[in-house]
Order: sequence, then C-alpha cells, then structure tokens
Amino acid sequence: MSLLAEKNRLTLGFSPCPNDTFIFHALVHGQACPGSPDFAAATLADVETLNEWALAGRLDVTKLSFHALGHVLDRYVLLMAGSALGRGCGPLLVAGENFSKDELPRLTIAIPGRYTTAALLLQMYTPVPLTTKVMRFDAIMPAIVAGEVDAGVIIHESRFTFQAHGLRLLRDLGVWWEQETGFPLPLGGIAAKRSLGKEKIQAIDRCVRASVSSAFASPEAGMVYIRQHAQELDDTVIKDHIGLYVNPFSLDLGEEGVGAVREFLERGHRLGVFPLQSPALPLTSREL
Repeated sequence: MSLLAEKNRLTLGFSPCPNDTFIFHALVHGQACPGSPDFAAATLADVETLNEWALAGRLDVTKLSFHALGHVLDRYVLLMAGSALGRGCGPLLVAGENFSKDELPRLTIAIPGRYTTAALLLQMYTPVPLTTKVMRFDAIMPAIVAGEVDAGVIIHESRFTFQAHGLRLLRDLGVWWEQETGFPLPLGGIAAKRSLGKEKIQAIDRCVRASVSSAFASPEAGMVYIRQHAQELDDTVIKDHIGLYVNPFSLDLGEEGVGAVREFLERGHRLGVFPLQSPALPLTSREL
C-alpha cells in the first residue's frame, strides 16, 4: 500500500467491552463491507479515553458516550447503527452500605470518567452539588471495597458482578431515567466526522450496520476476539453483557432511539453542561 493510500484510510476507535467487540468484529476482520470504506487498524481504548479523543477530534469514526457527543456536535454526526441504547441497561449507583439519596451530597462518589453518560446521568438524578472522583470503570468497585470512596457509579460488566464484591444497589440510574422520561437510555453511540461528507458518512453507517447484522447472524464467530479484550472472562458474563447492550437499537436507532438521544442532550443543556444543538445542524447521518 502506498503512503498516500495509507494516509487516506479512516481511523476507527471503540472500546474493548464485549458489546463493541461483538459489533465491530466482522468489520475489522474484513467480513462486512470489505474495502468500502477503507479503515485503518482499529484502536481499542476505554470509553473515557475515546471521549477525550473525540473532544480533540483525533479519530474519524469513534465510539463515544452520549454525554461526550453533546460537546462535539459541531464536528461529529451520530451514526444510526452501532449504538448502545436500551431499557434495563443503565449505570448503577452502588455502595458498601445503604445510603439514602439525601446522604449523597456528603459522600465521595466515583464516576467512570468525566464525560461518560454515567457521570451526567448522576448529575441529572441528583442536581445538587456532589463530590465525585474520576476513575477507570474497572477500578471503581475495588475502590469502594477499600474505602477510598463511599460509593460509585458502575458500568459495563460490573453490573453483573457488584454483589460478589459485597456491594449494595442504591439506585439503578437507567430505571430512574426510564421512569422520568419514558425513553430508553442512550449510553453510547458511534460518530463520524462531519468533514468526511454525506456520501462517505452514510457508507460508514451502512458498513457498521452490516457488521452488527453479521454478529447477530453468527454470534459465536467473534468470541475469540471478544474474549481477548474482555475484562471479565466468564462466558456467561460476556454473553449477558452482549445481550444487554446489543439489541435492535444497535442496528438502527429509529425514531424512538433518536428521540431518546435528543431528550438526553436537551436535559444536559438545561443543566448547563453543553450548548443546545443548532436546529440547522443534523444530529444523525440519516438527516444529512
């Protein structure tokens, strides 16, 4: 491959969590839309690193939290395929003892990244000032057990294992969101740089959708790749994780999914977290 061709390949990033590796396995292994568009080798990083890279505009196509999306809508557009959005899949607020909601302002609460959806969801749930400590998602439960923090918002595989660490559920923030809004909870999506142009962005969207379809059709095909990157190696946990976060919304957000994203962004705006999106700026690839 020439240096010019290599330079023109699209950069792609997603997390090592089972839902993302399940979704992208076929694409990165040339089994979905081979050669069109042309992606460089994928970069896998934890979600907060990806969020920070999105703020810096580092990658052409990236997984990011919907919280982070609210800060970069001038540069990125949301793809209709590849999202993690649903019901019964939200972050959990956990602790070693049963604190009430009124006690939260006196606690130190770990969050899995400043720009994660979990962090903003906690702020929506308890809009009074809180003392938070940013940690990698996989360090939060050990920090609670060690007494380094009083409570924490956990995501990913942790929702299946927190009880084994002796932790208690204070609030399922996803259930709170669903009760509050009626919408499924938007956790993370796939975004592409607006500068790529409509034709290329929509081609990328089609390829991500083809990769999701391939994963649904042959769910065992990517298990070696998924296990290679998973935090929890137990097959039951991995499959539960995929089953929870990969669903029909991952194939296509549809009207309900886009509505949920807009509701999340509007609530973030009302809290003063980020500016309201310009109505003239398309939110999704389908609106380009």
